[in-house]
Amino acid sequence: MLRNRVLLAFALVLSLVLQAHAQALPRASAPENVGLSSARLGRLSTAFQAGVDRSEIPGAAIIVARKGKVAYLESFGFRDREAGSRMPQNAIHRIASMTKPIATVGFMILVEEGKVSLADPVAQYLPELKDVKVGIEKKDDSGGIQLVLETPQRAMTVHDLLRHTSGFTYGFFGKSLVKDQYNAAKVLDAGQTSAEFITKLAKIPLQYHPGTTWEYSVSTDVLGRIIEVVSGTALDQFLAERVLAPLKMTDTGFWVEQREKHNRIAEPQADPATGKRPAVPDKTQKPNWFSAGGGMVSTAPDYARFCQFLLNGGKLDGVRLLSRKTVEYMASDHLPPGIRVNGFSVSVIDARPENGQGFGLGFVVRTSAGRTSVPGSVGDYGWTGIYGTQFWVDPKEQMCAVMMLQTATPATRAKYWTVMRDLVYQAIVD
Repeated sequence: MLRNRVLLAFALVLSLVLQAHAQALPRASAPENVGLSSARLGRLSTAFQAGVDRSEIPGAAIIVARKGKVAYLESFGFRDREAGSRMPQNAIHRIASMTKPIATVGFMILVEEGKVSLADPVAQYLPELKDVKVGIEKKDDSGGIQLVLETPQRAMTVHDLLRHTSGFTYGFFGKSLVKDQYNAAKVLDAGQTSAEFITKLAKIPLQYHPGTTWEYSVSTDVLGRIIEVVSGTALDQFLAERVLAPLKMTDTGFWVEQREKHNRIAEPQADPATGKRPAVPDKTQKPNWFSAGGGMVSTAPDYARFCQFLLNGGKLDGVRLLSRKTVEYMASDHLPPGIRVNGFSVSVIDARPENGQGFGLGFVVRTSAGRTSVPGSVGDYGWTGIYGTQFWVDPKEQMCAVMMLQTATPATRAKYWTVMRDLVYQAIVD
């Protein structure tokens, strides 16, 4: 009886260990075998550990892969500084806007199946949005500002959603009368359903005429609702079945369902001035709204698998989800010449043509070797998350990198986004 219990316990532990490592990409025997310097990669360790020691960041998990093999996988500091819990390499992080590329891949699967087209009007799938107007700010006779409603110059298309030229916005970047309505309506309320989210948007004017302006927005969340309508499946289930399971991303989803994984969830550190943690979503409970724009969690090893899938042209471990040409299309600059870009100025993610960056389907795309303040290659692409996460894929260098970090300080996350890219590229020696 005792022997059976011991064997059962051993089997359970072995199962959990295998599950924890099932998603890992193969390791290079040495970084030098994939053209990276061990000594130079050590500078990454030094920089991030110093950030932990200065209490700039609670901790981080970083992975760098080249030529299909992991050359660097390290974790630093604390998963939960206040609890004294160390950061494991497979810590689960809130990835916020790094959800967008995963949802975009899910959508492009439907495109390849002929169930939806980028040229389709959004209202074809979401009729509530058919008569949405554009809110234009104009001075009234008294010198004040009023919102004048105009009919869109053209219909919003699915393509507009994918490249953020839809006319939608976010309520928390900048100020405008339309943004005020976003905030008053609580457009990003985690307690709503995806259908209720669309109903709210239908009552608020667009910030811009579709196709005239690039502005980061709720567009991908709208795309997520289209996925549900077209597939007839809730977004979390669709992405789990069509993207996450085939890619063996076992720790990625909209919440951490298994209780035994809750002690791997990374937390931001408390603000020294207040002694309180920044407000972040509780990822131990199933949400009502599966936000395609920012609702998922993942780990560095899991997201590296996603990056390698893209780098491989739509396949991983013999499983193909997208064609090579579809991935190439996604990673091309989709911003038309002369389009107005109302970006937010963070050097790593600022999709401004004058900064040598455009925007593809789900991520920023580098169009110039120079102009930006960080190194890279023409054609590299990636994105970040508001809590400090970052990834990019560099086809020219056959490389991808992922940084998992939980911080609510804008200056801190911008600093480490830059540090990460600087120190990864300086490690390339062949």
